[in-house]
Amino acid sequence: MTVNKESIRQFFSNKDLKIKFKIKKRAIIYILLGIVAAAVLIFILTREEEPAPQLPVVSVMPAQRRDVEIYGDYVGSVRAQQFVEVRARVEGFLENMLFEEGSYVTRNQVLFVINQDQYRAKADKARAQLKKDEAQANKAKRDLDRIRPLYEQNAASQLDLDNAEAAYETAVASVGMSQADLDQAEQELGYTIVRSPISGHISERHVDLGTLVGGSGKSLLATIVKSDSVFIDFSMTALDYLKSKERNITLGQKDSTRFWQPTVSITLPDNSVYPYLGVVDFAEPQVDPRTGTFSVRAEMPNPDHVLLPGQFTKVKLLLDVRANATVVPQKSLIIEKGGAYIYVMRRDSTVERRFIELGPEIENDVVVERGLLPGEMIVSEGYHKLTPGDKVQVCDTVFEETAQR
Repeated sequence: MTVNKESIRQFFSNKDLKIKFKIKKRAIIYILLGIVAAAVLIFILTREEEPAPQLPVVSVMPAQRRDVEIYGDYVGSVRAQQFVEVRARVEGFLENMLFEEGSYVTRNQVLFVINQDQYRAKADKARAQLKKDEAQANKAKRDLDRIRPLYEQNAASQLDLDNAEAAYETAVASVGMSQADLDQAEQELGYTIVRSPISGHISERHVDLGTLVGGSGKSLLATIVKSDSVFIDFSMTALDYLKSKERNITLGQKDSTRFWQPTVSITLPDNSVYPYLGVVDFAEPQVDPRTGTFSVRAEMPNPDHVLLPGQFTKVKLLLDVRANATVVPQKSLIIEKGGAYIYVMRRDSTVERRFIELGPEIENDVVVERGLLPGEMIVSEGYHKLTPGDKVQVCDTVFEETAQR
């Protein structure tokens, strides 16, 4: 078989072209792979990492344990401890006034003088009558002393003795009556000098000099108020009474077993707190059916006479003291139909929902009766974004301030 040289040459020429084509195709593939690898590397190196999920930031604080004072607020009025009306006890014309209106008077100080003429004359008459009766009694006594030995010697009859004894007894009785008349007359004469029955501040006079007072005239001369200490009167509801009984507190009675007593503080008209405390000394034993309240009275010192009788004031009564009570701020509470609960942070920074039983409120805090122990960390702010079991991040600033407290 004859091989054509031209065919052989053409064959080898086509084979070289195929080899060159294959080499070129591989180069293109390698270049493309390099470009892709470079792009992937650049993407990996330049892409931004996805941020980690952010934990809820909350403020926490420990549940506190402290003595809690529970108060009740009421409206009260100031009443003088003693309010005495000075009245004329005998009839006559008012002659003199021996005090300054509105001043402080002492007990037995002379205040008014009523005309004494008729009462002095009456006393003198009674005294003279007493002397007359005493003289007659003395004569009857001498007559009886003479008759008795004569009767014993049968020189006088029984009738004579009886008459002498009767005369003497009658004279003695007359002396007693005259003495009583004199005492009454002197007492009425003494009533013409009107004295202060107590020490205190006296009002203005209610009558003018020369006025007929007492008897058919006007008897009220002035009033005296003792206000060195005053009474604070206020009313409590029957519910308050029942609550005090539940706490074994009897208002108006001191209890030596307690380390505290139901004291009262009041607020003055300028909203300042009166510097002295009063003590409840009386509570009405029955409830007023018209108002459903019962009256309570506290005695309050008033050495500077700042409190005026008839003045209204705000009363704050210490009703109870809870020793070592667990207390949380009201802002940490969530109130729902099922009750009240708070979020408590565990040691692993997760939170749990804790239902609690609430006690009385004290300003911005509330007493927890059950469901929480003192020292447990509660979420005070940021609880609205929590669900039970969430892990939380504590606000460092608030946590440090709470720890310092």
